Amino acid sequence: MVNHSSPADFLLLGFSEHPGLERILFVLVLASYLMTLVGNTLIILLSVLEPRLHSPMYFFLSNLSFLDLCFTTSCVPQMLVNLWGPNKTISFLGCSVQLFIFLFLGTTECVLLTVMAFDRYVAVCQPLHYTTVIHPRLCRQLVAMAWVIGLVESVVQTPPTLRLPFCSHQQVDDFVCEVPALIQLSCGDTSYNEIQMAVTSVFTLVVPLSLILISYGAIARAVLRINSATAWRKALGTCSSHLTVVTLFYSSAMAVYLQSKNPYAQKRGKFFGLFYAVGTPSLNLLIYTLRNKEIKRAFRRLLGKDVDSRES
Repeated sequence: MVNHSSPADFLLLGFSEHPGLERILFVLVLASYLMTLVGNTLIILLSVLEPRLHSPMYFFLSNLSFLDLCFTTSCVPQMLVNLWGPNKTISFLGCSVQLFIFLFLGTTECVLLTVMAFDRYVAVCQPLHYTTVIHPRLCRQLVAMAWVIGLVESVVQTPPTLRLPFCSHQQVDDFVCEVPALIQLSCGDTSYNEIQMAVTSVFTLVVPLSLILISYGAIARAVLRINSATAWRKALGTCSSHLTVVTLFYSSAMAVYLQSKNPYAQKRGKFFGLFYAVGTPSLNLLIYTLRNKEIKRAFRRLLGKDVDSRES
């Protein structure tokens, strides 16, 4: 049966067939969410309050932290409610808002990571011109471009998805309201939506990833021409964190949005979707802070400790 009107609510199934797994996931998701909230808020504060962090790299990083905060908050509270108890419903309006924000912020992060790759390319390949190329006005323009592209993508893709004729059971086989899960829920013709998702995935995932790989290809060629071990280590330190974040984010996002239709791939996509929504924001935080001496020094100064003490 097909419900041609807007349904009253949806059921987010998640892993409801495995209650024991849901309890474990509740603890893991809650811990990751709290770490994401505290850690990314701290990065934003340090980037604003610490003069030594007033550079393009940390401007982009603070925007990524703000993006991750919004990204996880758009879906994790509802996810925690669903994992904790038997009530797994979300209203049609709530699902619509979640879908819009999820697409908006996910696309914005794709573009922002590409912008950060360009920043790393200029830092390694054109270090003498870095301050003239990556100036504050350009940084603001690039970040604004990322947010605008994300907004346009969500405005384009959300309405056609919500206008699908959904099956009467209204059971979304996922943790959040995502395009692939809602297309799967439809009992009508989804050819247009599948084509639209494939095309937008190319523009929002494949094209940005290709630009990132081109940037790192140029960085690799520049590094291979360097004979100094110190310069090698500096270049590696400059790019390794961003490259790790790109690998985690794009691998999980492509597993969700470019998956095949077979049941095994869809079940695997559910795990990747959970990692995409919860795992990557918390891992971004760890990757960018654990080995970043500038952030650790800024944190020590914020606490009023000796700024000249050597890092252990």
